[in-house]
Amino acid sequence: MLSLQKLTSRALLLAAVTPVAFAQPVFAQQAKMSENPFLQPYRTPHETVPFNLIKNEHYLPALKEAIVRGKKEIDAIVNNPAKPTFENTVVALERAGDDVNKVSAVLFNLNSSETSPELQGIVREASPLLTEYGNDISLNEKLFARVKAVYEQRDKLKLDGQDKMLLEKSYKGFARNGANLSEADKAKFREISKELSQLSLKFGENVLNETNEYELLITDEKDLAGLPEFAREAAKQTAKQKGKEGWLFTLQAPSYGPFMQYADNSELRKKLYLAFNSRGFQNNKNNNEQTIQRLVQLRYDRAKLLGYKTHADYMLEDRMAGSNDRVKEFLDEMLGHSKPVAERQLADLTNYAKSQGFKGQNLEMWDFGYYSEKLKKERYNLDDETLKPYFKLDNVLNGVFTVANKLYGLTFKENKDIPVYNSEVKAYDVFDENGKFLAVFYGDYHPRPGKRAGAWMNGIRSQEMLNGVDIRPHVVNVCNFTRPTETKPSLLTFNEVTTLFHEFGHGLHGMLTKGKYSSLSGTSVAWDFVELPSQVMENWCYEPEALKLFAKHYQTGETIPQELIDKIRASQNFLAGIGAMRQVKLGMIDMYWHSQQPTGESVADVEKKIDQKTSLIPVPAGVATSPAFSHVFAGGYSSGYYSYKWAEVLDADAFEAFKEKGIFNKEVADKFRRNVLEKGGSEKPMELYKKFRGREPSPQAMLRRSGLVL
Repeated sequence: MLSLQKLTSRALLLAAVTPVAFAQPVFAQQAKMSENPFLQPYRTPHETVPFNLIKNEHYLPALKEAIVRGKKEIDAIVNNPAKPTFENTVVALERAGDDVNKVSAVLFNLNSSETSPELQGIVREASPLLTEYGNDISLNEKLFARVKAVYEQRDKLKLDGQDKMLLEKSYKGFARNGANLSEADKAKFREISKELSQLSLKFGENVLNETNEYELLITDEKDLAGLPEFAREAAKQTAKQKGKEGWLFTLQAPSYGPFMQYADNSELRKKLYLAFNSRGFQNNKNNNEQTIQRLVQLRYDRAKLLGYKTHADYMLEDRMAGSNDRVKEFLDEMLGHSKPVAERQLADLTNYAKSQGFKGQNLEMWDFGYYSEKLKKERYNLDDETLKPYFKLDNVLNGVFTVANKLYGLTFKENKDIPVYNSEVKAYDVFDENGKFLAVFYGDYHPRPGKRAGAWMNGIRSQEMLNGVDIRPHVVNVCNFTRPTETKPSLLTFNEVTTLFHEFGHGLHGMLTKGKYSSLSGTSVAWDFVELPSQVMENWCYEPEALKLFAKHYQTGETIPQELIDKIRASQNFLAGIGAMRQVKLGMIDMYWHSQQPTGESVADVEKKIDQKTSLIPVPAGVATSPAFSHVFAGGYSSGYYSYKWAEVLDADAFEAFKEKGIFNKEVADKFRRNVLEKGGSEKPMELYKKFRGREPSPQAMLRRSGLVL
């Protein structure tokens, strides 16, 4: 997943955060400001963030001072007596606010991966300041007039492709952020943005609280029946760390997932399932239902204010899909392909469960993972317990580095002189095939109480050309993988292996970028194109030629046998129809909330409508997806969750190009690098894809790979 906090424009901070009344900074002790690490040059390797020097008390003073500096840079553009030009207006605007980005990038990165109640309070205070700053720019009439003057002369200017794209995005950025509104409507826009900012933060905090607060302590060993040794050992260690006797299970993925897959005790699976799937949906301080209603209404109100029919129409205007109707058609098409397959697969699974002693007529939601794992084990003689010894985290990480080397000539060398924000984080210098420094890569792979669930890539510094110097990017991959235990290193499930490769694909998109402007570099692309580099990387996890590079038994050093690779490949489409239905459901929930005028329907009623189309197993009362759907309600995926399935079409079609000539074919890899990974958002995504593939993508490759067509 791409970072939910990524700032996509240096100057406008388009929709990254939202505003409150701006408080002018007043500093009584300038001496202290001189000690603030954010306001000094970074004297670290590659000017990396000096995490070892930054304290919570540095953020707000630095941010307020940075905003003052940024506003002065904007004033200089507005008051320039020279007539507007591309350089003195559009490029100057692109370069403005560097210090603001410097502070906010660190703040929002750590609020996702290393937060605390104190830091959350800082973010709640900082977000309105940032959004007000962004609105002061996007609603500045004189600034917009200068940008508009340049835009209207665009056909007469000698601009290259990147210049034209920057000009177009700058102009549209103003229009899409209220520049054409009346003064009264600008005031409304500010108030809407302010509240949206606060609500999104509140939503994410509630989900994190619910995740951290729940514990299932087991003291009777017979209740562990079915659980493999790795799950028992991890639970024992978690209990010990919290000063408890027994085995402690949580809602963190490395704990929750194995319990739902392996625990024989159906009542305990039910208990854990209900806890996980009722996050944000319980009658307590963390309830997100009213927050969702208000977010949806405000997003609709903002879209209407800006002249769009719905929030989805507003969000989809500049994406590959292009329209509300096209996304709905796509999801319906995917549903049509996947539902018949999913129905057959569920019937097969239900019959199997009954053969194993299941007494009910139909499977319950908490039975699905359990019997799926048993059927998979029986059908393919394959399970996590068999595979995990071959996927030591360090080996998998070295494996993805090796794949990147064979494809793109990259090398990764750990640099212990680079400060990190947690001792578990490792930092790497990245070099190209000629030994030239390319990027800094941070890897952060284990769950902590201050880290939200899931996996994502963040950018800490964007790539750009500044005064003829290529400023290289700093990126971080954040995941929540199985921790080492007292007797074993961190051993990954195969699903965790694919997740690592996925996020590393986002990382490559950030690290390999080559452009002039930060707001067009790396992952600053159309939202339904951004998952292509990440999802295409997952394909190498299924290829023998790649697996044998890194899948080594952690005790014996034995390379994974071909027999196990064959089983991994044979099981690749196991229950793929049901998995596709799940993704379609999530996309449809997102679109239902955002593609029409809000009616005040309850969360339960909305999801019941979607479940009638997409859920083959009855959803129990008291659970819902939306209240913990952080992609959509605390991040940047509103009206965009469909992009995961959309990108599957792209990645399957793209990987067939590699398969045709060899998965490490340099010619194909160079073409993908030049036309996708290096280009960022400097050209329209479909044009970039066609330059790589020679044609538009075909969905047939994805349907074949998923077993949804013969």
